[in-house]
Amino acid sequence: MLKTIDIDDVEEGMFVDSIAKQQGTFRITSRGRVTSAAAITLLKKKGILSVVVDMSKQLKPKVVEQEEPEVPAAVPETPHKVSFESELEVASKLHTKGKYIQKTMLESVGKNLPVDIAIPEAFTNNLVSSIDRNPNALMCMTKIREKDTYLLEHSLNVAILLANFGTYVGLAEEQIQELALSGFLHDIGKIKIPDDILHKPGRLNDQEMTIMKDHVYYGTKVLIEMGIPEPIVETIGQHHERLDGYGYPEGLRGAEITQFGRMIAIVDTYDAITADRCYKVGMSSKKALQILLQDAPEKYDEGLVKQFVQCIGIFPVGSLVKLSNEKIAMVLKQHPVHATKPVVKVFYSIRSNHYLEPKELDLATISNGVKIVDAVIASDFKLDFNKYFNESIVV
Repeated sequence: MLKTIDIDDVEEGMFVDSIAKQQGTFRITSRGRVTSAAAITLLKKKGILSVVVDMSKQLKPKVVEQEEPEVPAAVPETPHKVSFESELEVASKLHTKGKYIQKTMLESVGKNLPVDIAIPEAFTNNLVSSIDRNPNALMCMTKIREKDTYLLEHSLNVAILLANFGTYVGLAEEQIQELALSGFLHDIGKIKIPDDILHKPGRLNDQEMTIMKDHVYYGTKVLIEMGIPEPIVETIGQHHERLDGYGYPEGLRGAEITQFGRMIAIVDTYDAITADRCYKVGMSSKKALQILLQDAPEKYDEGLVKQFVQCIGIFPVGSLVKLSNEKIAMVLKQHPVHATKPVVKVFYSIRSNHYLEPKELDLATISNGVKIVDAVIASDFKLDFNKYFNESIVV
């Protein structure tokens, strides 16, 4: 039975058949059930005044006959810590699986097919578990970049970085999992952006940038239709907002942006700056962190930016550094006190211009005066870092 009702009377569980009255040109591309308050809010924002609902398909709310006795909350177990080497194999498989899930999920969204949210949810929970066991393994994997897979790797990396960031600032496990899932899904709307704009090998003009910005709207719309919890949709909707009000899509300012919205903005920017794109070579992690610090507190939360720097380190795990002995090394582990003295793995000689037998070096304990001169990127020395990593690190 079809019935026209005011938008203010729409409730979760109702099945919307069509729009009855509106201010604007928003179209419902498919009929469906209202799964969250966020979906109703979106309809209101788009100028929908009334809708036609199918009362025969409405889900009735469950009636709780008797209140359940309160059960004391279980004390979470302390995560079992493992070595970098043992966790790296797990992390490598997770990284590969994450890109596959991203690919299939984006293909489904692009074809307007349903997405089983349980799959990315379970995957990001596994990411958090790996971070709990040894964060360095997955952090290392964020430095592995393949050509033409930026969209897949970026969302995966943002999920990993957010899980690590959330753990560092002391969030509850459930909040860390929420953050990781937000990162994993945050760019899902980009599949709706035309390829000639999404992959343009150059700067976007104003018209193209306007179209590109719509990926946030498309993403939140898809996520609402998937039944994603409202707090996660809110976080994803804020990943391009800035404290000064010059972000998008809503131009939120200051306190209007949530803590998680501020965190995802920092991490999203950091990974985008360090990634190789079709139109630019990625910068070093050190340079990316400097940019974030320069743009705080105007654009980014200064306190959170400083915590993020402390979390991943001036020279993050997996990043490359040039040593004072004219050799290149990869950072393996941060020092708890001395940020410039991590454990590294030396693998390349600049002077001799060739690869070396990988050798681990603790810069905090050596007595020969070797120290980090600067952060570098593989392309500075025409290094095939992925090949080296797969052959000498993931063993």
